[in-house]
Amino acid sequence: MELHNLKPAKGSVKKGKRIARGEGSGKGGTATRGHKGAKSRSGYSKKIGFEGGQMPLQRRVPKFGFTNINRIEYKVINLGDLQKLAQEHNLTKIVPEDLINFGWARKSDKIKILAHGEFDMKLDVVAHGFSKSAAQLIESKQGTIEKL
Repeated sequence: MELHNLKPAKGSVKKGKRIARGEGSGKGGTATRGHKGAKSRSGYSKKIGFEGGQMPLQRRVPKFGFTNINRIEYKVINLGDLQKLAQEHNLTKIVPEDLINFGWARKSDKIKILAHGEFDMKLDVVAHGFSKSAAQLIESKQGTIEKL
């Protein structure tokens, strides 16, 4: 092998079109960009939501209200549902893992217990939150509550 025998690897060199290198190249003038307008200029990039100068949708639609970024979203479960679950599976203590295993909540959910429905059994409940009436109802039936 000698210097005059060397060639690049097959497929490594691509002969591209030399755009904007003068009229003689056949790709000079407008350099395949058409005529005038933002798209023909260097540095052009279309902004997200740009609608050709028409007022964009996100600016046309009215906005109102307030969204609290610190809001905690709870998966709400009623005491009546907990009683049914406990009776079906013979449980005396309900923990979040039980609710996850039976498909009532996801791992990432924070669980809050509300006092809706029929509830008349002793039950120990572990959850992230309880309404006042749910906590009173559980404790009035000699059950216990535990907040995580």
